[in-house]
Amino acid sequence: MPAGLNFDWVRGCIAVAALAAALLAAGCGTGGIAKGGDQTKGEQLFKDKCGGCHTLAGAGTNGTIGPNLDDAFSSGRKQGFKSETIEQVVRQQIALAGGKMPANLVRGADADAVAAYIAAVAGVPGKGGAPTSAKDIFAANCGSCHTLKDAGTSGTVGPNLDDLMPSLARVQRQVTNGGAIMPAFKGKLTPAQITAVAKYVSSVAGK
Repeated sequence: MPAGLNFDWVRGCIAVAALAAALLAAGCGTGGIAKGGDQTKGEQLFKDKCGGCHTLAGAGTNGTIGPNLDDAFSSGRKQGFKSETIEQVVRQQIALAGGKMPANLVRGADADAVAAYIAAVAGVPGKGGAPTSAKDIFAANCGSCHTLKDAGTSGTVGPNLDDLMPSLARVQRQVTNGGAIMPAFKGKLTPAQITAVAKYVSSVAGK
């Protein structure tokens, strides 16, 4: 097993793969599930609620707490899993959750939207496109954990940055090194991206 491999990630991928296989064997993915989730809404909800924990190239997120969704579903796509199957897998996982993921982080139509969005982009070549502005980088990597009005995020896992109003140096240090339950982003974001995010957060927090 490669050094540094996250056991929760491995268990998560195994669970996703097993559920996908069970659904495929049961005939899901052949048009027998409900469709119609709003993918545009799902993308924003994913970035706000899920991106801090999951890597998904299409959303420009690189969280490592939960499974890498591109890795989790790319092999299934190669085996012939249809997007409808992946959508159902994701929808079931949102409802059931487990491990560090809370159940029903999004509900109803919002959950349908997230599932539809993930099913459309996870593991699909060419669906990447990393965020470029500091605001987008923050939303993609930090918004699911932190509230920041200017970025339109409402995460509650970490401090409300509008209330905290941290200095540039504090944000840069925290993003670089992490702390408590916050992962370090050194090596995940470039030094220039970290500096840009720190400048952005310190300049807009509380305004």
